[in-house]
Amino acid sequence: MNESGSLSGTGAAFARIQASDGNSSLELSSQLPTFAINPWDVMLCISGTIIACENAIVVAIIFYTPSLRTPMFVLIGSLATADLLAGFGLILNFVFQYVIQSETISLITVGFLVASFTASVSSLLAITVDRYLSLYNALTYYSEKTVLCIHMMLIVTWGVSLCLGLLPVLGWNCLDDYSSCSIVRPLTKSNLTLLSASFFFVFIVMLHLYIKICKIVCRHAHQIALQQHFLTASHYVATKKGVSTLAIILGTFGASWLPFAIYCIVGDPDYPSVYTYATLLPATYNSMINPIIYAYRNQEIQRAMWVLFCGCFQSKVSFRSRSPSDV
Repeated sequence: MNESGSLSGTGAAFARIQASDGNSSLELSSQLPTFAINPWDVMLCISGTIIACENAIVVAIIFYTPSLRTPMFVLIGSLATADLLAGFGLILNFVFQYVIQSETISLITVGFLVASFTASVSSLLAITVDRYLSLYNALTYYSEKTVLCIHMMLIVTWGVSLCLGLLPVLGWNCLDDYSSCSIVRPLTKSNLTLLSASFFFVFIVMLHLYIKICKIVCRHAHQIALQQHFLTASHYVATKKGVSTLAIILGTFGASWLPFAIYCIVGDPDYPSVYTYATLLPATYNSMINPIIYAYRNQEIQRAMWVLFCGCFQSKVSFRSRSPSDV
């Protein structure tokens, strides 16, 4: 059977390049062993290592800093945990692909990656909702109702992610029917279509909420300027900075995931596997950039980082706690 252009696992999961009838193809890890290492798999492993290291620091900071227990930091911790698991999954994928060859391990690993990346995308949506609520309901944001809402979002985020990750393990895979395979083996076409449709839904909701956030930020800045009886240059600077930051957040998310999500729908398992790798690798970069955008830019986390790694931090700079609406 000629199995060209298929990918075993999420993206590069459980596959390797082999020569078959003169063409490059991706075979299940249960096939004959090969010692040739695909450079795309190496890049995915390197990406996973960087992702795991970056997000492990964020998780450690939030876990060991009692003051970082507000809803905003809980959501950032959820995002960092999801990205940490995704990076760890990419590393495991590389190890199991070239060391341990088993269909059972392949299914478990692909389910692990699906759950991790789904939790990452869902956590981004939860952070967006939190930012919107902090602006739209500013007076009641720090109430118990908000805390309950955050906890519910976390339960839904990780519950849905776990369910989607279990689907391939519980039988929704194409190991016994190659004709139903997608570009990402062993996921079926219908399974991958569901995941892509879920991403587009999340992206549209985030776009809608960030447009609303942008309008609220601009309106607040304008009102403050009017209370001072004139429009200062700082008003325009602050508004432009807020809009630019929102554009960077949404633009980074879209640029990372949209190519892979679109190719998952229009791609065919008989297409060259390089197309799948070329769209998957940028998707992993989103988990690499997330801690920079959502964690390392925050002054409270910067201070906690110094305390955690230096232990003798004495700051001459006045830090202030940032709310979710600080964009």
